[in-house]
Amino acid sequence: MAGGDQPAAGEGRRYWRWSKADFFPEPSFQSWRSYGGALAATVPRLRDRVAARSTDAIEAGTLLAESENPLRRCLSWVDLAFLGFGSVVGSGVFVLTGQEARFDAGPAIPLAYAAAGFSALLSSFCYAELATEIPSAGGSFSYLRVELGDMAAFLAAGNILLEAVVGAAGLGRSWTSYLAALLGRDSDSLRIHVPALAEGFNLLDPIAVVVLISTSALAMSGARLTSTINSLASVIGIVIIAFVMGFGFSHFDSSNLEPSFFPFGAAGVFRAAAVVYWSYTGFDMVATMAEETKNPGRDVPLGLLSSMSAITVVYCAMSLALVGMQKYSDIDPNAAYSVAFAATGLKWARYIVALGALKGMTSGLLVGALGQARYTTQIARTHMIPPYFALVHPKTGTPVYATMAVTLGAACVALFSSLDVLASVSSISTLFIFALVAVALLVRRYYVAGRTPASQLRTFLAFLALLLVSSIGMSVYYNSSYAARWPGYVVFGIGWAAGTAGLAFGAKQQRVPKMYGVPLMPWLPAMSVATNLFLMGSLGSLAYMRFGICTAAMLVYYVLFGVHATYDVAHSRDGADAVADNVEQGKIALPVSTAPA
Repeated sequence: MAGGDQPAAGEGRRYWRWSKADFFPEPSFQSWRSYGGALAATVPRLRDRVAARSTDAIEAGTLLAESENPLRRCLSWVDLAFLGFGSVVGSGVFVLTGQEARFDAGPAIPLAYAAAGFSALLSSFCYAELATEIPSAGGSFSYLRVELGDMAAFLAAGNILLEAVVGAAGLGRSWTSYLAALLGRDSDSLRIHVPALAEGFNLLDPIAVVVLISTSALAMSGARLTSTINSLASVIGIVIIAFVMGFGFSHFDSSNLEPSFFPFGAAGVFRAAAVVYWSYTGFDMVATMAEETKNPGRDVPLGLLSSMSAITVVYCAMSLALVGMQKYSDIDPNAAYSVAFAATGLKWARYIVALGALKGMTSGLLVGALGQARYTTQIARTHMIPPYFALVHPKTGTPVYATMAVTLGAACVALFSSLDVLASVSSISTLFIFALVAVALLVRRYYVAGRTPASQLRTFLAFLALLLVSSIGMSVYYNSSYAARWPGYVVFGIGWAAGTAGLAFGAKQQRVPKMYGVPLMPWLPAMSVATNLFLMGSLGSLAYMRFGICTAAMLVYYVLFGVHATYDVAHSRDGADAVADNVEQGKIALPVSTAPA
């Protein structure tokens, strides 16, 4: 649709359209002159937006009008549990176990999964409460925008999109490796080697691109259909997992765990835990489905916690079966289980394992396409990225443009980048976001704007700062040259305990959860902050360099585009009237349960 014949807000509009006004409707981008004026006002606009906070009602209600059509409420807690299972199992055990057992953890890889699973379970408790309070498709982005402000939300948004693209690309490349194993070929045999490109980027993977496009096309057809297909596939996956564990433990040889259970030391276990944390990241996709859940207050906690508990047990058991079947130094880092079964004489079993891995990764891509698109949709609703990607298709009830955008990015990355490059970048982004979400939950419980006395706010901030500094200090100390000395752990441990105890006994909670509340407040979210920051510290310097480059690029984008778009929306009367018009036309019904606490 051309920019000159657009109907007024509130009238029916074609979904398939493409104009400048759809991508850049804000006043700052109407001409080069207006954009120049906006850039000249960057500093005051940054001051305005950095600490600006949204509300529950805006995130889970008013912003929905930006999509013009609603996402459909069609999912139950059983659907969410299967979506959690489908998104996680396959993107972890079948992808990273071999790599981390071989190079970082050795036979202690189950402990790495246990450590990462414990941290992920702590995070899932935080997500469960926030998702019931703010049932938005934006998940962690919306939670941070409400509690920590626009800047923190933007940094999370950038990392969410980075994680979406990198995570999907990693799964796509692993899919190719296991297809090669299923065909009895070398894991890189289906890729195209280009010697002129740098190491780690010189094996082109067109099959991964095809798989990404196919699963995303199915996700665009509708959440209900995608959920049903995922549930059926998950039942098959459970059968295959039972087979892997049964036959794996029947060929378990304890001598494979010798001569040392910790060949790379405790540091190796924590390095592995920081990387395999990527295998748990699918659970946050469940939180993004709150807007399409029939009863989010009940279904989201049930779906999240039941799937995460089961997945942690499964991961630990399957990784133990792997290192029991084959010595860690002989494990194939690309197709670990298939090769391990072949090494024990069960050559036929490798095909079942490869098929199960392909099923798991296909489910992971399918559910990931659902969740990643919902994240992108909510980010676009706020105009931090063009609002074009917030539009929901009237027939399928899915964000088609957002799904296509994430898929295109993932396909480009998957074509070039190797798995080890992708895993470290994705893990650090995920850990960073999960730590922020735990902080956001603490802020939500202990601070309510306009209601919390200044003295209470100062007390809360002092204890929160002590908790954060102690958690960061513990992580830095463990990875320093002083790691073998115990006094540092005592100091930082006491600091963390004092900060958390101060919150528990010296600061007064300002808000009571409406439906579901995290138990052991504030100890559980404080532990989530500490574990996520500790695992972040266990990643190598190269991961931080890549993370720093990506973050710098995000900040450049925010200064040149995001801050001006969000400033215009926040201060534009016309924008508010357009949203109100869509609501009044009945296109979007505001949820009754989203009133601010």
